[in-house]
Amino acid sequence: MDLRDLDRRGGEWLRGQGPRSEIVISSRVRLARNLDGFPFLSRATDDQKGEIVERVRAPLEGLDLRSKPHYVDVDSADEMLNGFLVERHLISRELQHGRGPRGVAFGSDEVVSVMVNEEDHIRIQAIRSSLCLEDTYRVALAVDQALEQSLDFAASQRYGYLTACPTNVGTGLRASVMLHLPAMVRMKQIEKLFNAARRTGLTVRGFYGEGTMASGDLYQISNQVTLGVTEEEILATLERILPKILDYERRCREELVSDRRLLRLEDGCHRALATLRAARILSTEEAMQSLSMVRLGIVTGLLAGVSLERVNELFVLSQPAHVQKIHGQIIDPPERDALRAEFVRENLA
Repeated sequence: MDLRDLDRRGGEWLRGQGPRSEIVISSRVRLARNLDGFPFLSRATDDQKGEIVERVRAPLEGLDLRSKPHYVDVDSADEMLNGFLVERHLISRELQHGRGPRGVAFGSDEVVSVMVNEEDHIRIQAIRSSLCLEDTYRVALAVDQALEQSLDFAASQRYGYLTACPTNVGTGLRASVMLHLPAMVRMKQIEKLFNAARRTGLTVRGFYGEGTMASGDLYQISNQVTLGVTEEEILATLERILPKILDYERRCREELVSDRRLLRLEDGCHRALATLRAARILSTEEAMQSLSMVRLGIVTGLLAGVSLERVNELFVLSQPAHVQKIHGQIIDPPERDALRAEFVRENLA
């Protein structure tokens, strides 16, 4: 699979444009579906998983993916390629580390991806830049409807779509936004976000979703409830609560640029940019934290001459599998840190 056109640029969702893009990196909608007549994957044999892959192949080939289509056979792909796809948010870690026949179809703009044999038989994902949940949902829904013309999905009149995990039964919909919250972190207010999310039926996850930690002050906020509510109600809940979170981050940023704190923030942003432009060794975590400070400096007007889109892209392009894929080989961490530093210097010169 030749994915060289993706090596040195990010997907559409990293462009840094659109509503509230100073805080909201992206909006994502994921739909979980299973084929009627097949067992859930936890009980499926490899032969049955292979049959599922074959059953969905023709419908996937007929999809309008809005850009150059790609299909990766995850089961036969090497560790570096699968890690690359995880870092680009095209597949989940569950699909990466799964067993048996499985794969992913996606367009080169990375707006749409369809995972086959992850936790469910089919996981449809749409992801767009900035705060645009309704538009993103419409993109995912169009793919869902196109697949449903030739596939029978497992569903119940009482419960809705049937899924392997009970927390997805009903709509099968997970809507989420990826937020950059450096001010809340620095003002030690991030715990309030976790508490507020729990009270309102939302959940907060790290950069790569469920089971991951935050990195670069990036957090994903999504719905927890999928049963007993409609898709529109899920989106409406997020759209009602998100402005409060965004406004709180904005107020924290205003406090950071107040007279008594401004010099310290300005120093931190310039030091981070200087590190990225001069470092000869750069770990993933140091790169993420420095990029977070640079991004904060850009959106608060403390740094000029640096592209917000490029900083967004570097959150992904500086990840371990990307560094290795650019050089076409597995690389030990010490050498990888040196190559990462070189790559970031070139991009922020």
